[in-house]
Amino acid sequence: MNTAIITTFPTPDIAWEEGRVKFTQPSTPLQDVLIQRNLNAIFQPILNMRNGEIIGFEGLIRGPANSPLHSPANLFSAAQQQGLLLEVEMLCRQVILEKFTELRLPGKLFLNISPEALTHPSFKNGQTLAFMREIGLSPDRVIIEITENQPTFDFQAMRNALLHYRQMGFNIAMDDLGEGFSSLRLWSELRPEYVKIDMHFVQGVNLDPLKLQFLKSIQQIAESCGSLVIAEGIETDAELATIRDLGIALGQGYFIARPSATPPLTPPPEVSRIISSSFIAVFPRAVAIGQETTADSLLTYIDPVTPEADNDTVFARFAENPALQIIPVVKHGQPVGLINRYSFIDCFAQPFRRELLGKKPCRQTMQELPLLVEKSTPVQELSQFLTETESRHFAEGFIITDEGRYLGIGTGQALLRVITRMQIEAARYSNPLTLLPGNVPINEHIERLLQSGSTFHACYCDLDHFKPFNDVYGYRKGDELIQLTGRILHWACDPKLDFLGHIGGDDFILLMQSQDWYRRCQEILHSFTEASTSLLEEQHRWCGGYESEDRQGKVVFNPLPSLSIGAVRIDPGSFLSHHEVSSAAAIAKKMAKKIHGNSLFIEPRHLGTQG
Repeated sequence: MNTAIITTFPTPDIAWEEGRVKFTQPSTPLQDVLIQRNLNAIFQPILNMRNGEIIGFEGLIRGPANSPLHSPANLFSAAQQQGLLLEVEMLCRQVILEKFTELRLPGKLFLNISPEALTHPSFKNGQTLAFMREIGLSPDRVIIEITENQPTFDFQAMRNALLHYRQMGFNIAMDDLGEGFSSLRLWSELRPEYVKIDMHFVQGVNLDPLKLQFLKSIQQIAESCGSLVIAEGIETDAELATIRDLGIALGQGYFIARPSATPPLTPPPEVSRIISSSFIAVFPRAVAIGQETTADSLLTYIDPVTPEADNDTVFARFAENPALQIIPVVKHGQPVGLINRYSFIDCFAQPFRRELLGKKPCRQTMQELPLLVEKSTPVQELSQFLTETESRHFAEGFIITDEGRYLGIGTGQALLRVITRMQIEAARYSNPLTLLPGNVPINEHIERLLQSGSTFHACYCDLDHFKPFNDVYGYRKGDELIQLTGRILHWACDPKLDFLGHIGGDDFILLMQSQDWYRRCQEILHSFTEASTSLLEEQHRWCGGYESEDRQGKVVFNPLPSLSIGAVRIDPGSFLSHHEVSSAAAIAKKMAKKIHGNSLFIEPRHLGTQG
């Protein structure tokens, strides 16, 4: 095989002899690498997340073993310092192409190329394509993977270069989306066939709702523009399962296979098991809606007046606009006071006050020391502050600032509207007492389970005799009992397979993919029996209950709180929506509550395996 370097970069102190680089000055270790072609290609498989097949390999490079240049970072850093980046990159490319062909690896080769090399005439004039013909490698098997280590400014040149390479048969991939300087614009401008997500957003995605949301968004964009997403850096089984269930097409990482000089052609058994499994990943809980809402969401801009503006001008502003409640007073961008409509007009309504004060500056009638709120202040924090400070700030309003400069005003009414909306949304997404997922994520998870064709058990959990306990011990103890129940249910779950939600009040739901779900339910009942007694007085424990008034005012004896679980097996195709699953689980729960004490009722038409 001809291994000559087919390039003639105009770099100082370099000559070319029989297709090989030759330096006219004493050589450095990096130059020795170029002269001796002392680089090694390794390959990392890229997995099809739908069928578990390896669709291709990313070609990577290592420098001479046992030398500082072995690391790619050191190799390219030295190349940058010595002005040899293009020479090193061309040699890396050729070594990878040669080795890929020599190993007869199947599928695609992802070949890293920098934007600088991509637009360089020596690459664009077809020399790499000529080399590929010489070694028998077709362009349609090579993906040009654009690496971005520096900002890209000439998008037109990049677009033109990629159009040229596409016409030659290459496909395009964009590396490290989310990590580079201008990756989102590159995606929009270049429309690559493949997009690689930076490993930062992949690692720990099974635990981080923000990373999960990022990947969801990228996947949605990719679907709309026809790109295939590659998730880099998959290192655990949980990450792989989450990536698969997000619908991302391709995966790469140490859990699938490490880079190797002789890479595997099939994934390891544990990877195949996850890809083919009917179980779905339990996504991390999303951040409650409104948690990050800040004071700038309350902002209304009102033209301010200066302290020197006369009171007649202020009166005219209020007269012209009956809805105007507050006028801020600002000097050189800094807020110094507020003028409240009702206080101001009450003052002017007194005899002779308008004649006396009309031409006077409004600083004499404004309310000094207004409440200043930075725009980044969380609304929860602002609400807490207003409840603990002077009530006038809530009634009269406050000024919203950006690093002390006037932006606009906020009102107590606007704050109440936002807080109310946040509380409603938060209650839908998570229960404020237990912080467990609420009705929206519960229904979403049921739909994911149904769509995946998984078999699972829906277990509806409900406290018995809770109202009498609440009446006798008080609502604080009642809250403690609900929280304790939530903790017991959580401890019994397999976090990778089982989903726990808090429907509301003393009702919970378990969506269990665990094979030993029955044993786990029995553990829940046993743990509840043991733990709930810690909330009871000794005399009530001995008696097995306590007396309280019923709704008719009669004194009756009430048993101690117990836990009922109604379980329904959900087989593929047996239910069509979360409404049907919820209804079936609720019926099973009612049957469980008819059994005295802690109980588990399994819907008999769907008994299934008890594990």
